[in-house]
Amino acid sequence: MRRFLWHVRPRFGLIMETELWPNLLAACREQSVPLLLVNARLSERSAQRYTKFPALTAEALQSLTAIGAQSDEDAKRLEALGAHNITITGNLKFDISIPAVQFEIGTELRHRQGRRRTWLAASTREGEEALILDAWRTAGAASGALLVIVPRHPQRFDEVARLARDRGWRVQLRSGNAVIAADTEIVIGDSMGEMFAYYASVDLAFIGGSLLDFGSQNLIEAAACGTPVLIGPSTRNFAEAARAALACGAARSVVDAEDLVSQVLGLLGNEAERTAIGQAGREFAARHRGATARTMELLSRAAR
Repeated sequence: MRRFLWHVRPRFGLIMETELWPNLLAACREQSVPLLLVNARLSERSAQRYTKFPALTAEALQSLTAIGAQSDEDAKRLEALGAHNITITGNLKFDISIPAVQFEIGTELRHRQGRRRTWLAASTREGEEALILDAWRTAGAASGALLVIVPRHPQRFDEVARLARDRGWRVQLRSGNAVIAADTEIVIGDSMGEMFAYYASVDLAFIGGSLLDFGSQNLIEAAACGTPVLIGPSTRNFAEAARAALACGAARSVVDAEDLVSQVLGLLGNEAERTAIGQAGREFAARHRGATARTMELLSRAAR
């Protein structure tokens, strides 16, 4: 790290969210390289882990030139651990720009699905797919609705497809690039870079990583697309965004896989309710934009 800094001579450095590496911080301090923590978030669980090393944590945080925190709660936790010079800049993930081509792909995917109601299990994690498939078999299969599953990690695409087939489901893969057959029950989204298109192609979406204790994946993208959002109980990675989305009606919470299926069926049968949640999602995403500009102002002050 010292050799890298000496050779490159950066004017300043940025750390994203919670990537606090003590040796990096120490090396930057030794060579007077301003280092900022931006889009900073710190869950209650992570904060508790840092308290086990109070001196090291405080020294690391105080080595930072400035911190741009996502929320007031994140700022308070960082301050309690010894951080200084904290500004609340908001969550950069709200400042997304959805490429028009993604909506075009989404329209094509929807066309291939025919007139069937379709819901998405987005960015699912290990163990969640089995719970969802089993609950859907028990209560949802008879509805005739189509379930699209997009695993979070591409190395699990084949695994999840096998999981569905082993349970007796009729499965198609997105990579087949074909019209969805009338008897297909599950589609596995085994493609990269198309999450916005998947959101645009379905009637509602469940955000994975939240059914089991993974802390949730990003719900902001679905809300920005106007897709009604369902989210499980584990939301620590997007705690403030989840809280705000639930409070304004841009998302609904589920407690387990059975509750998820029950709410999916209810919403698939209620277009007006889906429309209201989707519109609340668009407004929610728009209302929280601006973190990029606030972060750039923070960088401008620190780099002077």
